[in-house]
Amino acid sequence: MSPSATPIRASIFDLDGTLLDSLADLADSVNLILASYSFPTHPREAYRDFIGDGVRSLCARALPAESRHAALLDAAVARFQEVYADRWNRLSRPYDGITAVLDQLTSAGVQLAVLSNKPHAFTVACMEHFFAAWRFDLILGQREGVPRKPDAAAALQIAAQLGRRAQECVFVGDSVIDVATGKNAGMRTVAVSWGFRPRQELFSAEPDLLIDRPSDLLQLPFASRPGPVT
Repeated sequence: MSPSATPIRASIFDLDGTLLDSLADLADSVNLILASYSFPTHPREAYRDFIGDGVRSLCARALPAESRHAALLDAAVARFQEVYADRWNRLSRPYDGITAVLDQLTSAGVQLAVLSNKPHAFTVACMEHFFAAWRFDLILGQREGVPRKPDAAAALQIAAQLGRRAQECVFVGDSVIDVATGKNAGMRTVAVSWGFRPRQELFSAEPDLLIDRPSDLLQLPFASRPGPVT
């Protein structure tokens, strides 16, 4: 059986920009840090280009180019941990249609997991707060000593802990980093256009499927096919 014909038994999701619209809380947190240094702040929409590769990259992209030295970056990352801890759930919300799809996948017996480049503690906090109604077998954020996406190590760790071959998993995310992660792990890849990155950028990454609505995910060949979302 070819990988594309293998039934999918597990879905691994990115968090920010895929399950959760967290743009405002992330942007506001970093803007508070910038303002504390008397640096210019950015419109929330600008953060669509900054998010996705971990907190250090987020801070580096937001800081003025001439200020991106190691000492200030270290301080900004440490400050982010404090500021975001007070703001992570103020404006963030699951994307419209996500909860209905999670209902369908759960009813069909599809195993669910999350892999994010967000710090692990915040990833777990977001999932427990916003998605406690659904069973996610494994939730992993960025952890010390574990390479970030698009490295395949954490994705393959999830597959192993779920007892699944990579070919039985789909990786779902809103960035080229997520598509590359799934490809590097030998998983099928789905890019979602409702997140932080432009549709054309996602198309150029050549995911197996590019979708515009959460319900479009249900067209994949899951082992036990979910019913339609009404």
